[in-house]
Amino acid sequence: MKLLAFGIVFLGLFGNTIAAAELHVGTGMRVITPDPLLPISGGLGPTSPAKEKRGELTARAIVFQNGSTSVAVVSLDLLGFPSVLCERVRLQVPRIPAENILIGSTHTHSAPDCYAFPDGQGGHTGDLAYIDSVCQKAAEAINAAIDNLRPAAIRIATGEAQGRIAYNYYAPDLYDRRMSVIQALAPDGETIATLVNYATHPEVLGSSEGIVSPDLIGPLCERIESKVGGLAMFVNGAQGGMVTADNRDLDHPQDATRGYWNDHRAWDECLRIGHTMADEALRLVDNQPMQQSPTLLCKAIDVRFPVESDTLWAVVLHSPLRYPHNEDRSVTTRVNLVNLGTAQILTIPGEALPNIGFYLKRKMRGEHNLLFGLTNDAFGYILTKVDFKSFPRYDYVSRTSLGEMTGEILIEQALNLVEQSPQPDRQN
Repeated sequence: MKLLAFGIVFLGLFGNTIAAAELHVGTGMRVITPDPLLPISGGLGPTSPAKEKRGELTARAIVFQNGSTSVAVVSLDLLGFPSVLCERVRLQVPRIPAENILIGSTHTHSAPDCYAFPDGQGGHTGDLAYIDSVCQKAAEAINAAIDNLRPAAIRIATGEAQGRIAYNYYAPDLYDRRMSVIQALAPDGETIATLVNYATHPEVLGSSEGIVSPDLIGPLCERIESKVGGLAMFVNGAQGGMVTADNRDLDHPQDATRGYWNDHRAWDECLRIGHTMADEALRLVDNQPMQQSPTLLCKAIDVRFPVESDTLWAVVLHSPLRYPHNEDRSVTTRVNLVNLGTAQILTIPGEALPNIGFYLKRKMRGEHNLLFGLTNDAFGYILTKVDFKSFPRYDYVSRTSLGEMTGEILIEQALNLVEQSPQPDRQN
C-alpha cells in the first residue's frame, strides 16, 4: 500500500524533495467505461446489474514537473483503487519514479468493482480483465500527461462552497464546507488543469439504480472544462461517516424526528450538484494571485495499521488481487505530506470521518490545507477510538473500519509529518 512521494531523495524514513525552478504541467485522460457494461459495486456485498450509462468513467492525470522532480496525480471514477493495482500502473510509467505517482478514486458508487471482493462462495465480484484494462488506461493517461508538459504557473484558493452540495447523513451539519482549488495556467493565460478538492460521497444515483456513471463528478468536470478549458479533476477529502451528496427531497421526510429524508436519485440531481460545485470552484479560484515558481516538497512514511475487522481481513486474504499484508494481521500503507506553493497536502488511505479532517487541517501549516482521501488505498472508514462502536449510527462505519486505533495512528503519524516538514510558501 504505497502513497505518493513527490521526492526522489530519501532522508532516513522520509522521502524529501524541494524544488523551486520553473513549473511545467501536463494532463492526460482516458475513458474507462466498460464495454459491454459490467455490474455495479457500492461496496462489500452483491453487485447490481447495469442497465445503462450516464456519462463516462474516466482516468484523469495531471503531471507537475519542477526541475528534476516530476509528480503524477491520478483520479479514477471508481469506488476505490487498492495499492496492489496502483503498483501495476506505476510499472507502466517508467519516466516517473514509482513513489511519485499518486492514484486516488472519486468514490462513485456507480462503477464496477475494482477490489475483487470475495463473495463468500469461493468467487469474487470483480472482472479481472476490466481491472487490467483500468490499470493500462490509467498508465496511458499519465504517459500522455508527461508528453503534454509545458510551462505553467498555479493559483490556489480555499473557501466555503455555497449552495446545496453536501450534508452529513448521520448529523446534517457535521461536514466541511471548505473547497480547495489548484489551477494551472500557461503563460498566455490558457487553463491547463483545475483540481477540485472537496469531501463528499458521489452517490446521487447509488449502486442500486443500475446506471454506470461518474455520478456528480462527470458534470463537475465537464462544466469546468466547458467554461475555462483544460482538464478538470476531482480529489475527494475526509468524507467518511457519512458526508454525502445533498440530494434530499426536503418536502418528503422519511423520518423527520431522526433527520432522514427520501432522496432524488436522478441524473438531473447529478447535473445540479456537479454544476454547482464547478461554479463554486471557479468563483473561488478566480482572480487569485499567480504563483510562478512554487516550491514542491514531499515527505513520506510507511504506516502499519492492525486489521481487527474479520470482514476486511477476509478481503485481504481471499481477493484474487493478492493484497500485501503482514504476518501480525496488519497492513502497511504510506502517508505523505506535500507542499506545493502555498498549499499543504496530507494523503489519507481511506475514508476519514469529518472530525479527523477538521483536526488535521487545523494543525497543518499551509495557507491552503488539502486532504487527499481514498488515495493509493481505500480500505474502509477511519474513526477515532472515541467514535468507534460508540453509538448505533456508527455501527456500519465501525464494522467497515480496519479497527479501533486506525484514526489514532493516522492522526499521530500525519502530525509527525507536519511537525518535521518545512513551512509551505507564503504569498507575497
